[in-house]
This record gives sequence, structure tokens and C-alpha cells, in this order.
Amino acid sequence: MKIFTRQQFLQHTAMAGAAMLLSALEGFALTMPDKKIKVAVIGCGSVSGVYLPHLSKSPFVELVSACDIVFSRAQKRAQEFNIPHQYPHIDQQLTGAPFDLLITLTDMQEHGRLNKQALQNGKHVWSEKPMANTYKEGKALLDLAKSKNLRIWGAPAVVNSPQFAFMSQAIREGKLGKISSAHAHYGHLGPTWSAFFYEKGGGSLPDLGVYNIATLTGLLGPAKHVMAMTSIVTSERTVDNKGKIKVEAEDNTMLLMDHGEGVISHVQCGFNYFDPYGHEGKGQQNPTITIWGTKGNMGLIGYDWAPFGVDLATSFTEPPVRHLPDPGTYVWQQGASVIAESLITGKEPLIAAEHALHVLEVIEAARASGNTGKKIQLQSVFKWPVV
Repeated sequence: MKIFTRQQFLQHTAMAGAAMLLSALEGFALTMPDKKIKVAVIGCGSVSGVYLPHLSKSPFVELVSACDIVFSRAQKRAQEFNIPHQYPHIDQQLTGAPFDLLITLTDMQEHGRLNKQALQNGKHVWSEKPMANTYKEGKALLDLAKSKNLRIWGAPAVVNSPQFAFMSQAIREGKLGKISSAHAHYGHLGPTWSAFFYEKGGGSLPDLGVYNIATLTGLLGPAKHVMAMTSIVTSERTVDNKGKIKVEAEDNTMLLMDHGEGVISHVQCGFNYFDPYGHEGKGQQNPTITIWGTKGNMGLIGYDWAPFGVDLATSFTEPPVRHLPDPGTYVWQQGASVIAESLITGKEPLIAAEHALHVLEVIEAARASGNTGKKIQLQSVFKWPVV
């Protein structure tokens, strides 16, 4: 009889669950030949202004409805992108024009509640990050989806980039030797358009750090333990929708992840970083993610949500070589269109709910570590390597 360690058991369980979901995905695809996925979008603020132009061009998507509690925003987006139905509340959207996939682009504190409502009403879900407010809530969403033969996925889509694939391949081929360490950073001076970034359940970790955590765990494997320090540097902010507010969520984080076999990575993120590249990161020519091994090091040029190159150093005498993988079709906002294509074709995407759930557990563990000063052990795993 084969004996499984606890970690092997969790990995085996995750892979078995993924296999079941893949079967469900293929079954759905067989019922959708030569059709488009009917898509409903909830949350018509700033992020929808990037998502909707991309979705409207997808050959796999039919935009059915737009919803926002500020109804004028839903009406505006509907007019811009020729969306036939608009609603001021999710209850009306769910009982209105039929659709297959809900795309959740609201304030992050609302994601868990809205995603659950969609699943309960028989809809697949693509959620902007994070997919829920706690690991427990996120795990319940995934279990609910499985029980209903539905799918849920969560941003970010960083594992889709050709730069991620290049880095993953370099690690697998041993070009860096034995991996020891990694560092990632992402920060700016903070959003001004909404208070939710600074309210309870918001913060720089689920808004910014989430990208780096997804990238590093995707490249180095699931984190086993987490230690972190979090703080609030700027105690008051002035935002467009509420004026002056008190900051409740962390706006500064230093996070350590133990990936096992001696590999340790570090993420720093925050809303108090002077960054000449700004929120959009345009023109960033320096590495934002660096991985070290015994035979070389590798740096991702540009932010992981908008990368364009990888610097690879494997010589003591020659300078690093900059590799520019074919960018293909990758953009950070492509997750929902990739999922729509997946639902049509039955091809399993690289983006996995289990990975998003693991990232959510890392975020929650980082906060727990920051509050207690303790190293936090993680429970979740996902299928790895990703590529």
C-alpha cells in the first residue's frame, strides 16, 4: 500500500478535483458547438473600461447585460459596447436576460457575496481578484461550484504571459541551477478613484501583491509557510467617491514565502511608493521579479501583469541576455475572454481556481502573521508546475 504524506494527499486531492472539473468543462463544451458564451458583467467602473473593449472583440463572447448599483454607469457602458440589457442590482440581472458566465468587476469586498449568488443561480464565474474575502469563503465557493457542475475562476491571469512561460521553462531546464531565492515588488502612490482600496477587506495585498504572489507561486510552487509584516503608512486618504477617509487596510507589506526545499521568496507591495512608472507601469525597463539559483539569475522586465522581457544571466564574464518572447495575445485583462474560449472549446486554461484560492490563503496568512508575529502554515495546493 502506498503511503501519502499530508502534502502529497492534498496535491492528489487537488489534481483529482481538477480532473473532475475538466470533464465537466468538456461536457459543457459539447453542448455549445459553434456558439458564443453569453456574458453578463457586474461592476461598470474603471476596470470595466479595460475589460469591455477586450471582451467586445472576442469571437467567443456575446455581451448580454451590464449591472451596477450606480445605474447610470451600467447604462453608459451598455451604450458604449452595444450591450442590450442593463440592471441596477444583481437580483434583476440574474432573473433577467439569460447568460452563462458572470464577470465580477465590483469593489473587492463584494466579490465573495456576488460570486456565491451567481453560482447558486447556475452561472459560471470569472472574478477579478480576489475571488473572495477569506480563504474559507473562497473554498466554499469552489466547493459550491463543483457541487453544481459549474466553474469559477479568479484573476490575475499572469500565468498566461509568454514571459511567465519562458521563466518556467528556464527553471525546469535547470538553467539557473538549484533555485534558492526570489524577490518581487509592485507599488505606487495608491488609487484615488474609490475608497474600497483602503477600507476593511481592501489593501495593497489583494490589489497589488496578488500579482506577485500568483507569479512566484506559479514559478516556484505552492507556499508552505508565510511570514510577513504589514503596516499603515498613510492613515488618511482623500478619494473621489467619499472625500477624506480613515485608512483601515494595510498599505505597506513585506512578505516571505517558504516554497519548500530551501526556496524562499519575498514580495513587497504598497500604496506609498514613489514610482516614476506610475500605476500603469509604462516604460518600466527594470526587473520587478528576480529569481536566483546556483548557476544563474533571471529578471522579469516590466510588471508581471504587463511584462515584455526576461533578462537571463548565466555567465560570470558576459552580461545578461535580454529575451523578448513573442507577446502573442497576452494582456492582463484577458482572463475572462480566455475562460469564455475554454467553455466553448473544452480546453482547460492555465488559470486555475485552486491557484487563485492558494493566493488568497497567502494573503490571509500574511495578515495573520503581521498581526501575531508568527509563521503561518498553509493548507492549500494547486497543480504545479503550471506550464
